[in-house]
Amino acid sequence: MIETSPYRFLRFEVERGIAVVTMDRPEKRNALSLELMRELIEAFRAIGADLSIRAAILRGEGPAFSAGHDLRELRSRDVAAYREIFETCVELMQTIHAIPQPVIAEVAGIATAAGCQLVATCDLAVASTDASFATPGVRIGLFCTTPMVALSRAIGRKRSMEMLLTGQPIDARTAELWSLVNRVVEPEKLSSETRALAEKIAESSRLVVGLGKRAFYAQADLAEREAYAYAEEVMTLNAAAADAQEGMAAFLERREPSWEK
Repeated sequence: MIETSPYRFLRFEVERGIAVVTMDRPEKRNALSLELMRELIEAFRAIGADLSIRAAILRGEGPAFSAGHDLRELRSRDVAAYREIFETCVELMQTIHAIPQPVIAEVAGIATAAGCQLVATCDLAVASTDASFATPGVRIGLFCTTPMVALSRAIGRKRSMEMLLTGQPIDARTAELWSLVNRVVEPEKLSSETRALAEKIAESSRLVVGLGKRAFYAQADLAEREAYAYAEEVMTLNAAAADAQEGMAAFLERREPSWEK
C-alpha cells in the first residue's frame, strides 16, 4: 500500500483505487477522541475529493474496532465542550454518507456506543466472528442518543430499543441476522473478504455508484410517493449518462464495459 497523508491517530492508505482508513489508537481501543474524529472527517473528505478512489474501508488497529467516545474527554466539562464533541461526531457520520464512495466497515473485536454508530453509519460492514456490538451508555448514565440515530435506521425500532435500553452486547451472527452487518467471516479471512467486496464495487462506474449512494440516502426517509418521484428523476438522468449508455451497450454486445468515469 501507498501512504498518502500523515495523521496522528490514523493510517490512510490507497491501493488500486481502494482507500483503507485505519483508526490507530489500539491502546485506547480506538476510542473516538475529538482529535481522532476530526482526523477521520479530514480523511473521508480527502477520499470524497479524490476521483481515483472508488471505495473505502474503515478498520481499527488492535483488538477492537472502536469502543466509542473517549470517556476521559466527557468528565467534568462544560456544556459547550460536550456540544463540540457531539457535533463533531455527527459531522463525521454525515461526512461518511455525503462522500460518493461507498464506505465498508471492517469490524474485528468490539464496536460499542459511537463505535457501533460508526458501523451502522457505514454503507456496508463485514465482521469477524469475534466481533461484538453494543450501545451500553445507559449503564453508565449516558444514553446512546446519537448512536441511536444510525442504529435504529439500520436494524429497526424494536431491536435498537433492546440494545439501547439494556446495554447488552450482541454477537456477530446476531448482528448479521439483524442487518447491522452484511456478512460474518472467520478472523483470518476478514481483511481479504472486505477487500474483495470493495474491489467488486470498484468494478462499476464511479459516477453511477456515487449517484446511487446519494439517491439511496435521499429517498430513505421520504414517504413512498415522494421517494418514487425523486427516484424517477434520478433514474431518468442516470439513463442519459454516458456510462449508462456504455453499460447497456456492453451488456447487449456481451463485452466488458469501458467506463468514462
